[in-house]
Amino acid sequence: MKKQQGFTLIELMIVVAIIGILAAVALPAYQDYTTRAKMSEVMGLAAASKTSVSEYFVSMGTMPTDADAAGVNTSAAQSNYVSSIAFTGSGTMATITYAIDTSGIGNSQASGNLVMVGTGNAATGVKWACNSSTVEEKFLPANCR
Repeated sequence: MKKQQGFTLIELMIVVAIIGILAAVALPAYQDYTTRAKMSEVMGLAAASKTSVSEYFVSMGTMPTDADAAGVNTSAAQSNYVSSIAFTGSGTMATITYAIDTSGIGNSQASGNLVMVGTGNAATGVKWACNSSTVEEKFLPANCR
């Protein structure tokens, strides 16, 4: 009597089907994850600008009116994921807008603007809020949702 060795064709087909199903679920989740990681880098880029604007407000008692006074670097060359940076400020409000470069991020669904809004208060300093109605929520970092 001969002993059977190896796998049958049906067993191999089941394994291939299971791997295919896992790949179909994992790849989109991984793509969303990498897009979120790149958006987090934009948030890191915003941190320096927020600090500079906050220091200006605490020192002067009002928000800066232009990017130079605020110490905000508006050069988009500092990140592969930003196509432009804009600053506006007056009184107790300041806004820093980062236009997302979808070619740099590699996901056209992540298009839009990431907007950081700072509200100054003489007693408590500046509180920052992430306001982005144009970028899909699933691509934003947790502190921006």
